[in-house]
Amino acid sequence: MHSLDAFATAKLVDLDARHQLRRLIPTARIDGVILERGGRRLVSFSCNDYLNLATDPRTKAAAIRAVETHGTGAGASRLITGNHPMIEELEHRLARLKGTEDACVFGSGYLANVGIIPTLAGGNSLVLTDELAHNCINAGAQLAAADTQAFRHNDLDHLEELLIEHRDRYDHVLVVTDGVFSMDGDLAPLEALGALCVKHDAWLMTDDAHGIGVMGRDGAGSAHLKNKPVAVPLQMGTLSKAIGSYGAYLCASKPVVDLMKTRARTVVYSTGLPPAAVGAAIAALDIIESEPDFVALPVAKAQRFTAALNLPRAESPIVPIILGEETRALEAQKILSDAGFLVAAIRPPTVPPGTSRLRFAFTARHTDEDIDAVVAILRERIL
Repeated sequence: MHSLDAFATAKLVDLDARHQLRRLIPTARIDGVILERGGRRLVSFSCNDYLNLATDPRTKAAAIRAVETHGTGAGASRLITGNHPMIEELEHRLARLKGTEDACVFGSGYLANVGIIPTLAGGNSLVLTDELAHNCINAGAQLAAADTQAFRHNDLDHLEELLIEHRDRYDHVLVVTDGVFSMDGDLAPLEALGALCVKHDAWLMTDDAHGIGVMGRDGAGSAHLKNKPVAVPLQMGTLSKAIGSYGAYLCASKPVVDLMKTRARTVVYSTGLPPAAVGAAIAALDIIESEPDFVALPVAKAQRFTAALNLPRAESPIVPIILGEETRALEAQKILSDAGFLVAAIRPPTVPPGTSRLRFAFTARHTDEDIDAVVAILRERIL
């Protein structure tokens, strides 16, 4: 065996022995919450398409119109010829929704965070991240020419300790957190974080991938839950969750956005977003801004679920059922799959060791009947 193949095989054997091996499974999305996998139709509680807009006739029609006008691809980097007119329209719409001066779109959420953080945190800088922040935040911090440290999850006292201890040694400090944490569904205490960052002259950045479209005023996200939005100077998020398309954004001041468009490597050296993705995203924003009752449904569905199981009231569309070991989570996933429901077992390294779980993601089109059926299975066979 070639040494490269031997290396890969040994890694796979080790992962399999620890029940952490993952395999891609062909999955066709039929409509809304219905998937087809292995010849069976399943109700999915694992999609982040919280408003089911990826299969909505209005967003699909907008994507088709965009292709007919602009073609299937952008053709080049945005700084060359790939900045088709719809991209700037999308940026204007995102900035308006988030209440910022401007916005910059990226190819994906991962590309956004590994582009934004190194652009801002260079030289004599410090990056402080929540210990449960998404992997791409940590990847961006690792790529930055900056020192990095993690603070305990949502622990304001620990963050302030780090700021008091280290702030004077650095020219700039960037504090980065999820707005809605993707594996636990809880929220960052943004108002208190914002005040702490102002106090210590630190820059606050939130990844609101799981907040935009389902939380706050007009679906503007986790920084907009109250009448007066929290002052978050760097509001990042994705277009691939509630917005139902693909790509990501940073909403910020015009100088910051201008800097991204000329220096962020994942903008400068990446092809622009395809027109279909942009057209669908704009149509999704139209729906989100005009249908507040629809926007509220995913969280309401999650709260029905938590009430039925006597769990803490859901704060977002995400609810974890923590089971502990990998084998127990995989067994629970199979029980639900056999009953016609897809609920992914989440295992290390995505979550800390000993916290393998079922991660439920609730959407606007989940029926009360399906939620009640899953609750019954959990009570009788899993919990």
